[in-house]
Amino acid sequence: MSDMRTRDRAGSPMPVSFLLLAALLAVDAKAQTPPAVSHGPRATVIPGAIMPNYRAIVQLAAPAVVGITVTGSRKVSPQDWMPWPDEEPFSSLFKNLPRGTPPGERPFRGQGSGFIITPDGLVLTSAHVIQGAEQILVRLSDRREFKAQVLGADPLTDVAVLRVAGSNLPVVRLGRVDDLQVGDPVLAIGAPYGLEQTATQGIVSAKGRALPGESLVTFIQTDAAVNPGNSGGPLLDASGSVVGINAQIYSQSGGYQGLSFAIPIEVALRVKDQIVAHGRAQHARLGVSIQNLNQSLARSFGLDLPNGALVVGVARDSAARSAGLMAGDVITSVNGQRIDNAGDLGGRLALMAPGDTVQLTVWRNRAQRTVSVKLGRASDDTTTTPEQPVASPGQLGLRMRPLTSAEREAASLDGGGLMIVESTGQAALAGVQVGDVLLAVNGTPVSSVEQVRAIVARKPAAVALLIDRDGERLFVPVELD
Repeated sequence: MSDMRTRDRAGSPMPVSFLLLAALLAVDAKAQTPPAVSHGPRATVIPGAIMPNYRAIVQLAAPAVVGITVTGSRKVSPQDWMPWPDEEPFSSLFKNLPRGTPPGERPFRGQGSGFIITPDGLVLTSAHVIQGAEQILVRLSDRREFKAQVLGADPLTDVAVLRVAGSNLPVVRLGRVDDLQVGDPVLAIGAPYGLEQTATQGIVSAKGRALPGESLVTFIQTDAAVNPGNSGGPLLDASGSVVGINAQIYSQSGGYQGLSFAIPIEVALRVKDQIVAHGRAQHARLGVSIQNLNQSLARSFGLDLPNGALVVGVARDSAARSAGLMAGDVITSVNGQRIDNAGDLGGRLALMAPGDTVQLTVWRNRAQRTVSVKLGRASDDTTTTPEQPVASPGQLGLRMRPLTSAEREAASLDGGGLMIVESTGQAALAGVQVGDVLLAVNGTPVSSVEQVRAIVARKPAAVALLIDRDGERLFVPVELD
């Protein structure tokens, strides 16, 4: 499923970054050691209580939350080292001034968080916390320190498993994301900016949140204060059970802005089991690109509600292609579990293994069907073309021409497709652009303007155009009434 991508229609892009939360410190920075935290009573949720017992949650979980310090070295590029040339007239005045680090290896030190899940020393954290580490030190709340061994790290889910040589170590309780609802209180414990055993609280803002990038994870979104250094620490529910690993923040400033994201614990435990058993994680691959539906797209496909994951592309030699999935299919459930959006599909498939057979409920051509899929394994001079005749299918406001063989090859198309050379009217308002390649209308592949004109002649209220734009595929709904 490494090629399954989600795409939402949105407004103008904002200069926003998704930040991995391991705090990189100076080489000579000194870690702060927190006071010991005693083992407390088991946290309970009191029916009808307005607020959870945060003190009991912290006392329950904090002893098993660890600070992680990593050291190593990184390469410094020659561009960072600019010696003064001898022929420079003022070189004698500046030669003794610092000019950066000479090219080569440069030591670094970083900090993150983690938590112990077994009494014999298995620790979960984020993969980016330990990336490039040559030595890893794990520090417990009672000030004991252990050197850690990396059992494995999985960049596609950002989960890493460490082992420390201990016994009878405190452990966290493990919860279930399925039991978590939007609005539920949550608590994060970690080491933001090296301040270990810091506890913050918030609520679940959303579940199944897909973020840009190559991650296979759909995240738990919260407003708990999470900052660099929290990464790898636990997200706890109101009973004190771990429901996620804090991993990313959404920020314009580099610090906390009320948007934090955690890896669901079920995904992390599945990766952990595979790493412990095989030394690495294996991920299932369906082989589709998907996007969310909106009301206009739902109308185009004959759906009453915009629920499900809309398939916009099917990879060659993939499980989806073998099972007969097509662009324009709407996946509404996996093994009987409802799929409300593209993130839901990603979340369900992240818990599957290569070779698993899943039953997909698919909406196609205004009818529901069941498709059985055996999941595959994820991998981790200009010439001018002759002018082609153009034509317009009327209400859409588009002028198009057939693709040349070179254009078809560049777009990785077996056949069909129309190059859009002018976009006006309803199509332009919907966001269709000159240079887009029209692949299908309402799920029907098109290779001629006459096909498009015939579909529009039926006077539908809206049509869904499958567009290829710079190698990315998306459905664009166009209202016609």
